[in-house]
Amino acid sequence: MSLSAVPLAEEPSPTPSDSGTPMVPTLKDAHESATNAAGWVEENWSTWLAIGLRVLLIVVIATILRVVVRRAITKLIDRMSRTGQAVDGTGIGGLLVNSERRRQRSQAIGSVLRSVASFLILGTAALMVLGTFQINLAPLLASAGVAGVAIGFGARNLVTDFLSGVFMILEDQYGVGDTIDAGVATGEVIEVGLRVTKLRGADGEIWYVRNGEVKRIGNLSQGWATANVDVTVRADEDLDHVKATLVAVTERMSKEEPWNELLWSSIEILGLDSVLLDSMVVRVSAKTMPGKSLTVERELRWRIKRAFDAAGIRIVGGATAPVEMEGPDPAASVAPPSAYASSVSPQSLAASPLTLPPNTKK
Repeated sequence: MSLSAVPLAEEPSPTPSDSGTPMVPTLKDAHESATNAAGWVEENWSTWLAIGLRVLLIVVIATILRVVVRRAITKLIDRMSRTGQAVDGTGIGGLLVNSERRRQRSQAIGSVLRSVASFLILGTAALMVLGTFQINLAPLLASAGVAGVAIGFGARNLVTDFLSGVFMILEDQYGVGDTIDAGVATGEVIEVGLRVTKLRGADGEIWYVRNGEVKRIGNLSQGWATANVDVTVRADEDLDHVKATLVAVTERMSKEEPWNELLWSSIEILGLDSVLLDSMVVRVSAKTMPGKSLTVERELRWRIKRAFDAAGIRIVGGATAPVEMEGPDPAASVAPPSAYASSVSPQSLAASPLTLPPNTKK
């Protein structure tokens, strides 16, 4: 037996009970692990401290910049609202920038600008933090770009509505209280959103119009409106008399309340709009408060009709008014009785044929 075999024989053979019990780390093993961890921390603490300070600095700067930008946007919007209150100092300017319209427009613009600013600032800060941890951002940006393209194709109508709403609000195309013709619907604006505009129609119905579907806008409430009244009279009326009557009506209406507030200019008699064989049209026009043109037209027609009735001026119903003429005499087309109607009249006897005498020759 060799010497090398002796230690092998002296080693105790493992038992099932010994192999099943977990090995308890000794004090020496714990000391070695702590030493290794301390050495790793000692070697890398400066790097982790630098990374932590950089992340903290990025977060602090992004937070401060976001607060400053949002406050600056709010002050800018408030200044725009205050400036809009003094447009010309006239009634037209007041209507163009009424308080409710200014408030809603300012809120919408401010909300959009603050959201965009927050997204840009926080998104840039997040990318900078990831770059601080030495994370490769190329795959992340590529995935985000592909996802953005897919979402853009799937929600292109939503994006179109949103962008159209932003430009409508920024350009102040219409606001709450305006009466607009949006092509697909006409009515009074009761709410302006970034995606949908709510209109109330003439019969009380509410229309939800997507901003992306609006191709053209006709605002009937901005600036001023025009009231036009066409008066059709007979062609043989005295024009000077007609004009004098209209002037009296318009001057009286311009001085009475509430028409003096609804009329933003003097009522003008534009003259003859058309002349036909049996009628002529005189046009009367005036600038009115937005949305009040129909009211002024109805009142103006009422007053003109009463004034013309009192002045003996006849208003005809159309461009081709029938002219009254005396009817023909029914007996004029009947011929007088003929003298030849009687067989015993001298005319009839003279016109009768001659009769030959009887033949006496045998």
